[in-house]
Parts: sequence; structure tokens; C-alpha cells
Amino acid sequence: MTPAPSLATPAVTRFAPSPTGFLHLGTARAALIAAKAAGPDGHFLLRIEDIDRGRCRIEFEQAILEDLTWLDLRWETPVRRQSEHFADYAGAIGTLRATGLLYPCFCTRADIQREIAAADGAPHLLGPDGPIYPGTCRGLAAAEASARMAAGQPFAWRLDVARAAAAMGQLHWHDADAGTVRATPEIFGDVVIGRKDTPASYHLACTWDDALQGVTLVTRGIELFPSTHIHRLLQALLDLPTPAYAHHPLVIAADGKKLSKRDAALTLRALRESGHTPEQVRAMALS
Repeated sequence: MTPAPSLATPAVTRFAPSPTGFLHLGTARAALIAAKAAGPDGHFLLRIEDIDRGRCRIEFEQAILEDLTWLDLRWETPVRRQSEHFADYAGAIGTLRATGLLYPCFCTRADIQREIAAADGAPHLLGPDGPIYPGTCRGLAAAEASARMAAGQPFAWRLDVARAAAAMGQLHWHDADAGTVRATPEIFGDVVIGRKDTPASYHLACTWDDALQGVTLVTRGIELFPSTHIHRLLQALLDLPTPAYAHHPLVIAADGKKLSKRDAALTLRALRESGHTPEQVRAMALS
């Protein structure tokens, strides 16, 4: 069993937003909690998770820096931008391919939906991200897969999670509230690790960067608790250290749902323009 990571030394924490919209009270909470967890003697890092070049915008990244400065948060430099480090993730994918646990998947989203719908009405398993991939390409002959890749057919690298979990044995991670948690990455099915239009998945890039940056305490919203099961498996496969984790409650909108970037009235920019002070917004975010 993995022992609980020691936090006797000052913690290294990070805030890792995606620049796909303006920061709101929910993301402000995440940033404030990460900064507080680092403490006066620790290290608070900022990472821009802009792997998805189709949705990320430079104007949103600039707004993130402005909003965090307005909240009186200070982070260490340089800021890591994932879009500048595709070679790192390609290397990690190469390491995983060498294990024989990755396979190319040529299914489109429509293909997957048809496969699920054609399953004779059998109930399909649901994972944290929705219906679990049915494994259509898992048993594809190596010669056929190579020929289709050579022909330029689009594909994604998927991790054979069941085989990977069996190879790594029983894994655990430590959460501030849940304590020692047994990793069960099988709940996700065979996750995508990378694809042509997005060179690395969130799971891979996040896990790799946390290790590379020496993060010792990952603070993030409770909605990402399930993702830690996959991240723990990737840490084992790539021989990376396992940080401690703390998953905090989300800011809930008036309709009872998770606050999102679509809630324009509660973005930090809108609150600032309406006359709120940084102190008031910090209190709102942490209430």
C-alpha cells in the first residue's frame, strides 16, 4: 500500500486553468485554496492547460493573469504552458507504447454511439465521463492497425486500462478527506491518452506536469476526484511520484448546478466591473 505522502516540508501546489473562458467564482475558489495550501514557505505554481488549441484563446489566458493579480495572488515563474511542451507528452506516450498497453483506436464518436446502440439493448456501463468505450479496436490485428495508420486514417491512442491495472497491481493514493483510497481506474474503461488534434489527453498532460513541476499537493474540485484513479495508474506506468490530494467542494449556482464559464454574471471580470472589491470576491469564493 502506498503510504500517505509526507507534507512536513513546505508544499508545492498549483492552479491549472484552461483558457477557454473567463475565471468565475468557482475557479477563483480553486486558485485561492491552492495558494493557501502552499502557505508562506511553500511554492504556488500557475500552469496554463491549453492543450486544446481549438477552444483555448490567448485573450482568456491574459484575463486569467489579470484576474489572479487583482485577487492579490502571486505565483512563481515561469508559467508552464502545456502547448509549448508537446514533445514531453509525445515522449510519455512513447514510453507507454513500449509497454504494449496502448492501442490505436480509429472509432469516431459516432462510431462509438452506433456500437453502443447496436448492443441488442443490453445496458451499457457508464463511467465518470459517460458511456465506457466498448473496446471496438482493442482486438484489432496489428497488421491492420499499422496499415490504417500508414494510410493516414485518424486515430487516438487508448490505454488498455484493465491490462495496465493488472500489470501494476494494487495501487492507492491519499486524499485529505477520504484518507487512503484504493485506485480503481477500471471505472473509466480504456481512456484516450492522445490524438492527432489534441496531442495529449488531460489525464496524461496533468499527471506528467504535476510530476515534472514537483507538485506535492494537488488541490482541485471534487468533480475531479474520479480522475485521480487514472492519474494514479499513469504514475505507476511512467514511474512518477504520487503527490497528496485534497478535493474541495464546488461553488454551486442558483439553480443548484456546478458554476460554469457560461455564468457570465459571476465571472471575476463582471464582479470587478460591478464594483466588488478583491476582498469581497475572495470571501464569496470561499464561503
